[in-house]
Amino acid sequence: MGIFDMFKKKQIAEPRPLFYDIVCPYCFSKFAPDEVVFRAAHSREDDEDYALQEDEPLNRYRERFGLDSVYDMEAILRPGDIPEEHHVYSDHVLVGLNDRYGVVTRHRLCPRCHNELPVTSGKVPSNIISIIGASQVGKSVYMTSLIHTLQHSTADHFNAACMPLNAEISRKFRTMYEEPLFERGDLLASTQKERMQEPFIFQFVFKDETKPPLTLVFFDVAGEGMVDEDYLGLHGQHIKNSAGILFMVDPLQIRSIRDKIRIQMGDEPGEWVSQYDEPRDVVLTMFGDFIAYEDKGKTDIPTAVVLTKSDMLHSLKDEEGEYIKSNSNVFNNMVHRRALNLTEFENIDGEIRRFIEKVDRPFKGTMDVYFSDTAYFAVSALGSNPTNQKMQSVVSPIRVDEPFIWLMYKLKYIEGRDEV
Repeated sequence: MGIFDMFKKKQIAEPRPLFYDIVCPYCFSKFAPDEVVFRAAHSREDDEDYALQEDEPLNRYRERFGLDSVYDMEAILRPGDIPEEHHVYSDHVLVGLNDRYGVVTRHRLCPRCHNELPVTSGKVPSNIISIIGASQVGKSVYMTSLIHTLQHSTADHFNAACMPLNAEISRKFRTMYEEPLFERGDLLASTQKERMQEPFIFQFVFKDETKPPLTLVFFDVAGEGMVDEDYLGLHGQHIKNSAGILFMVDPLQIRSIRDKIRIQMGDEPGEWVSQYDEPRDVVLTMFGDFIAYEDKGKTDIPTAVVLTKSDMLHSLKDEEGEYIKSNSNVFNNMVHRRALNLTEFENIDGEIRRFIEKVDRPFKGTMDVYFSDTAYFAVSALGSNPTNQKMQSVVSPIRVDEPFIWLMYKLKYIEGRDEV
């Protein structure tokens, strides 16, 4: 820190509201804290209002993701049916009900899908991070590598812990994603369009109790759906109510460099054109789904444009830097500690902006028109290129957490500092 930094005025914190709107991390509906419903803490055979019953909204949600229906659930209690003096509040947020039998329930549910809400809902901002991108850009692999990195190193660098919301999410992530990739080196199968994936919900909890936890919701929409308007309509709600977006772009989506990369990797040119949607197509579909209805026809959601598979860019590097300089920082991992290193961020952002503008100017122009707050990154979720869907070396992620750290900075969870 320079001597003059000591005399800079600290930013005056904005006044904290009494409560925050809630965004359900399961169905992404947005509502006020007093609109929640509760699940009774007990059941009674002699009172049909409190008898075990089927929860139709919950089962509709579960059916959507291919999950089994559940029956004989405790009754749903609505705050409007219980006198105000029996409402339980914490920090101005409705968190419980004392029912007609004197039994208190604190099982708060989303009024739309009836999944249980995190205990901090309404007390802190509901910040959702969405991962989007076209088919085959590697969203599932990136999500796995990012969460693994957040849990094993990034959280410690920011005096925090990254934890799954519940034991079921922990088990699914570990057995379906983390163990296959990091322990066996097996690549993950593409998310299928007809098979919707239930969100993975994690919390980034700071050890400083004055900082609220950050809820991370990774909802990996199947790539084919990102250029299908009807499909995207089912998921547009989660993008619209996101606090930040990770927009994945694969170098092989970019027509002007695709054949150069494939030839360097020993593949025949021209074979892969039809398998990749253009990045601009994803933006245009998003525009029709919700951006067109935003003020001034653009969104101010902070959006990190993440160029994936950066290890492939080795085939484009040269001394003159026509595309990527041979000594580019893109190929070196970077560890941010306690704050976003603004010097390092600005270097990467500037380099990748220039690269994207050179190789896909229409996409860059479309982003400039529809997104008011963007930054550009390059990451490698694996660290090297796999062979026959199998890693030949240890998975060594490069810069995978940098876009997420930038989003934390934009959401004012951490500071940014100029460092050399």
